[in-house]
Amino acid sequence: MSGTYAIPSFTFEFRDVNIIDGKQFELTTEPIDIEVTSLLGEERAQLKIADIEGVVEMPREKSLWWVWALVLGGTAAAGGLWFYFGKRRVRKLVRIFRPAHELAYARLRALVKENLVEAGKVKEFYERISDILRHYIEHRFDLRAPQRTTEEFLAELGNTDLLPAPDKQLLAEFLEHCDLVKFAKHSPTAEQIQQTFDLTRDFIEKTKSDERKIDITDTVAVEAGSS
Repeated sequence: MSGTYAIPSFTFEFRDVNIIDGKQFELTTEPIDIEVTSLLGEERAQLKIADIEGVVEMPREKSLWWVWALVLGGTAAAGGLWFYFGKRRVRKLVRIFRPAHELAYARLRALVKENLVEAGKVKEFYERISDILRHYIEHRFDLRAPQRTTEEFLAELGNTDLLPAPDKQLLAEFLEHCDLVKFAKHSPTAEQIQQTFDLTRDFIEKTKSDERKIDITDTVAVEAGSS
């Protein structure tokens, strides 16, 4: 609607990634007044809305019941075949389990082979390596890291005794650094990229355990089917 609208001032906090102590800064914007005018000008007072037309009978579509019958019949037959052959396959299915750190190492090796950093896809590299570490944490410590924001995950992690305080701090700095690259268009140096990869590898190596294993049967079945 036409008139004057005010956008109030707001304050946001930020940190300089080059300052180690994590000092926070604040910036406050100035309030802004915006004048909204009508594109119709003085003519808007003379506008009239046309009345609606009378009821129009819609043409009836031709019945396609026979098409639906064929579709339902085909679906039922396909479902029966799938159930029959699937039941036979289940009898031979053997569950496969692997430790969480083995899955993470395999994903790290696959990430290195893609050479994303050399191709200039630094943001995609950070998205992938952050996802690898988040899934490892979920598999290893049963924390739903991939489905939560960094703030939500760190808040839950802070209320547990799964990791010592130094490791929690290191993990927090890692995730916040990844978020800067993914969402704030921060351009990391080559040294920072290498440190990010080394931190991920070292964290997995330090916290790995053969007792915590993941069922990867479905993943293996899909890979076997695609090959």
